[in-house]
Amino acid sequence: MAGVRAGLLRAMGRQVLLLLAVCATGARGLYFHIGETEKRCFIEEIPDETMVIGNYRTQMWDKQKEVFLPSTPGLGMHVEVKDPDGKVVLSRQYGSEGRFTFTSHTPGDHQICLHSNSTRMALFAGGKLYREERFRLTSESTNQRVLWWSIAQTVILILTGIWQMRHLKSFFEAKKLV
Repeated sequence: MAGVRAGLLRAMGRQVLLLLAVCATGARGLYFHIGETEKRCFIEEIPDETMVIGNYRTQMWDKQKEVFLPSTPGLGMHVEVKDPDGKVVLSRQYGSEGRFTFTSHTPGDHQICLHSNSTRMALFAGGKLYREERFRLTSESTNQRVLWWSIAQTVILILTGIWQMRHLKSFFEAKKLV
């Protein structure tokens, strides 16, 4: 454990100053936008036997409302890490939010590439789910109104039937047919 910490501190040596400066400005991470077919790669110098941990979250941008939408089911991140020799250290598909880890076994510049697993269908599914949710809420509201209207009609029909029976009974009694 002490070896991992020492390695991590050595790996973060230069970055610690950068992180401290970034933390002083209030930033908590690296934010960037990736199109559905775009791939972002970062090159980071990492010493050998260093554990690297990355946290991520994917969100879709709603152009109309200009806000980030909650993560869409099926939308995720593919992470690929290559060591200085070009060997793949990590290549894995992840969900829409999570953490990836890998340990460097060779010192030098490691290439960390991220790209979304989204396609037009996944983005369409996200918008489709939103529309389906709105439609479901509208349908439930309409169903509630129809139920109460049906109950009101039934009560009116029963009251009308009772009134008609009384009226007919009084009519027949007045004519002395009953």
